[in-house]
Amino acid sequence: MSDSAGSGESGGVAGAGQDAEADNEPPQQAPPLPEDDSLEVAVTSEEGAPPSAKRPRMSEGKQGLEQVAKPAEMHGETPAQDAAPAAQTTGEPLQCEEEGQEGEEVPVGGGGEEECHQNGDGGHDAPLEEGETKPEEEHNGNRSADSPSEGQHLGLDFTQNPQMLTGSWTEYSSLPENYLKGCKWAPDGSCILTNSADNVLRVYNLPPEIYSYNWDLLPEMSPVLRMAEGDTIYDYCWYPKMNSLDPDTCFLASSSRDNPVHVWDAFYGEVRASFRPYNHLDELTAAHSLCFSPDGTQLYCGFDKIVRVFYTERPGRDCEERPTVVKKQGQSGIISCFGFSPCQSVYACGSYSRCAGLYSCQDGTLLALLPTRHHGGLTHLLFSPDGNYLYTGGRKDPEILCWDLREPGKVVFSLKRNVATNQRIYFDLDLSGRYLLSGDTEGVVSVWDTQTAPPDGNEELLQPQLRFQAHWDCTNGISIHPFMPLLATSSGQRQFPWPGDSEGDSASDDEGAEAVMSPQEIRQDNTLSLWWAGPFGPAAEGNQQQSTAAVVT
Repeated sequence: MSDSAGSGESGGVAGAGQDAEADNEPPQQAPPLPEDDSLEVAVTSEEGAPPSAKRPRMSEGKQGLEQVAKPAEMHGETPAQDAAPAAQTTGEPLQCEEEGQEGEEVPVGGGGEEECHQNGDGGHDAPLEEGETKPEEEHNGNRSADSPSEGQHLGLDFTQNPQMLTGSWTEYSSLPENYLKGCKWAPDGSCILTNSADNVLRVYNLPPEIYSYNWDLLPEMSPVLRMAEGDTIYDYCWYPKMNSLDPDTCFLASSSRDNPVHVWDAFYGEVRASFRPYNHLDELTAAHSLCFSPDGTQLYCGFDKIVRVFYTERPGRDCEERPTVVKKQGQSGIISCFGFSPCQSVYACGSYSRCAGLYSCQDGTLLALLPTRHHGGLTHLLFSPDGNYLYTGGRKDPEILCWDLREPGKVVFSLKRNVATNQRIYFDLDLSGRYLLSGDTEGVVSVWDTQTAPPDGNEELLQPQLRFQAHWDCTNGISIHPFMPLLATSSGQRQFPWPGDSEGDSASDDEGAEAVMSPQEIRQDNTLSLWWAGPFGPAAEGNQQQSTAAVVT
């Protein structure tokens, strides 16, 4: 990518016109949630308040607000480069290994013969039991000496609620309704990328204090980079081979309304290159979704009934067009999300027409079109690490569906979550594919253990292992760290206060007082939060409140 640095177009400043999610489809009605909602929400703080109640205490630290006022430092000079372990990708592709996971079978149909490319990371590991450790992988050999694992890889532990470590909230309080729209860990785990309603992409370095158990000293996080787009940001993604030790690989792509696809330098925050898609009228058109191929050589962009594929090393307007509808047959609607199989040369496209399709990476041939089972347009999808299953979720849709790709069209199980708006609500899988995590409109994060699902299940509802209140407002983004037991969550949504009487009208003040909601009474929680989801060390156990109640089914 180093040879593509001169053809960028300047990124615009944040525009005032903020639009909803990239949906040209009419809003859809939210169906009623399925029955059987008997789980209680676990409370994680000492007096019944969610972890967000800890923010004033952390922000009172000497470095908390001072750090926000500092100008953005250069990303390359931060301690994350020498203190944070960078998950470097090995040059050789990994082969898919057979895993004896409960409820999952060995990949068939040539899956064992294909090379397994994991997006930005070195393959997947066998599932870990609670508290179990495994040897540190070879590509993390530069881990600092004060790392909590010290040569051991800590696994996720969801027998108890994750502990909130720090976050960023002052950054999003300067503008009204500056809610976040997701967060994504860098492939090497050194930093976090966020999107928000002010059309600014922000990069946060992982605090070096995370590597020790002195979590009480953690200040509020402050971004080291701010990259302003010209209009509403539709989608954004990291380069999968990103490694902080190699600046040429440190970049990300973003798409915004009425703008070309911009490639941003993750060290300096400048536009490194631009990809300009044009429609059949030779007009510049914006991509609604973005995703790099696992090897990073291609950039897939989603449009209405078509996918355009750009070559990463060749910026400009040259691209390969792959229509998803041929002779009125195929996948209609705007292509809203992408996912690549880690074990086969296959990618999946989700669309606002409520369906998903499987395509060949070589020429874009439609391999299978999954039936329309969602209530709303798809907004996110993920492959399991073994490539046998595909998870799909939609807007105004109460379920995440798990599809068995060895029998296309078969739903193995469903996961219930509350998504009552058209907002994109992300979900994420851990590296082993065992745990799936998702937020919802009410701010609750649910954790499902997919190994508890029967292998021959028939659309059974899988109950969550754990639920906890992460935010007061909608938890729209969640991302699991590539190799540490850390979670990042983002929250917020557009608020619509109830219509009230004008200031001059005093009639029926008492009667309508309860129905009117003032802006101060609206639960606004526009926050990026960082959580520890691994075993607690001795120092952390002393600070952890024993009143945390984990909901185990």
